[in-house]
Amino acid sequence: MTSPVPETGHVPLKRAIGPKLLILFIVGDILGTGVYALTGSVAGQVGGALWLPFLIGFVIAGLTAMSYVELVTKYPKAAGAALYTQRAFKKPFFTFMVAFTVMCSGLTSASAAARAIGGDYLEAFVSVPGLVVGIIFIVAVAALNYRGVSESVKTNIVFTLIELTGLLVIIAIGVYAVFTGAGEPSRLVEIDVEGAGGLMYALLGSTALAFFAFVGFEDSVNMAEETQDPSRNFPRAIFLGVAITSTVYILVAITSSLLVPTHVLEGSSGPLLEVVKAGGLNFPPQLFAAIAMFAVANSALINMMMASRLVYGLANERVVPSGLGWVDPRRRTPVVGILFTTALAIALISTGEIRGLGDTTAFLLLCVFTVVNVAVLVLRKDEVDHAHYRTPTVFPVVGAVLAFVLASPLTGRPAEVYIRAGVLLLIGLALWGINWLVLRYQTRRATPAR
Repeated sequence: MTSPVPETGHVPLKRAIGPKLLILFIVGDILGTGVYALTGSVAGQVGGALWLPFLIGFVIAGLTAMSYVELVTKYPKAAGAALYTQRAFKKPFFTFMVAFTVMCSGLTSASAAARAIGGDYLEAFVSVPGLVVGIIFIVAVAALNYRGVSESVKTNIVFTLIELTGLLVIIAIGVYAVFTGAGEPSRLVEIDVEGAGGLMYALLGSTALAFFAFVGFEDSVNMAEETQDPSRNFPRAIFLGVAITSTVYILVAITSSLLVPTHVLEGSSGPLLEVVKAGGLNFPPQLFAAIAMFAVANSALINMMMASRLVYGLANERVVPSGLGWVDPRRRTPVVGILFTTALAIALISTGEIRGLGDTTAFLLLCVFTVVNVAVLVLRKDEVDHAHYRTPTVFPVVGAVLAFVLASPLTGRPAEVYIRAGVLLLIGLALWGINWLVLRYQTRRATPAR
């Protein structure tokens, strides 16, 4: 039997993801922790017009998704934003920091999900310390990730269908409320601010937080080397994924605000459970709590898969030591990358709450999205020998500006978010220094003495 390992010793990743799997992967990656756990926090920032930040977030996500589609069909490799940054700016240090930012965003997102697992949804069954639950959960995710991308993606499909069912239940409750005259429609246009300046800051702040619910489509580009015919399959998958999830989000936001007062949503780490209790359809709250935990678990699974594949891609690009890209020949999964990212996630779980970790994720990715939108324009001069998607120039320009504004202090984001992100980036800077010293030492050893 022919060995899957080439004579060069490099083990390629298995192309196990077809077009349907890719769409479900993206939908499952975007859906999850953001809408199930942070809807109440968004309502606390904007008021009853909860649907508006999600609509604005959809526009910004759509603009950046177009840039990602152009780049992934042009360069179908695993390293994602780091690869695009290196090709555009050719500055290894800048590339490393962008890559580390992306990885940290995945880890903070997975940590937020692990925290959410131990919140109000779990308390519908049993009271267990959230930290313990989070650590056990992340270890279980690592074990599944190690088994292989096929097993992980198939698990993602099951979880995606479950979490989508939960959101469809919320939408059905909303439809029932409209036909029975329940709820408070006037709340849908209420924005809890004073003056024009207050309106701007409320929309910016709530959209910046709601944007956490849209992150995920960018993870899929790190699976490019495990996707069949990526140049053909990615455009439809990403665009459909963003459109489907955005429609669901806006309908869920309308239902939530229609049926539940803003202060009740804001005070819950399981806000959609409050919607179920107020909905009038007699849907079992415990069943919905179980669905919500599957949804949150799915977010963590996909983010941890992304982070480990990103480490693998960076190792192949020699941005980090090549040992981090080692692939288990039997499972054909990046086992060292899985171990490395799991250790960091366990450390992060012990810091911050769901909202702070989610907001940190959104901030880090908005910075990356600014860079990616600019990289699209810079790389227009780089020709490739295959057909690929090309987005109209105005879209990455507008996408870069909007992402930069949402990452700025204009949103009123708490200082702790910037501090947490700054500490993470300082860790990246330290790792860069260590890697530079190691490479310099290896170069000196390889140079013959005169």
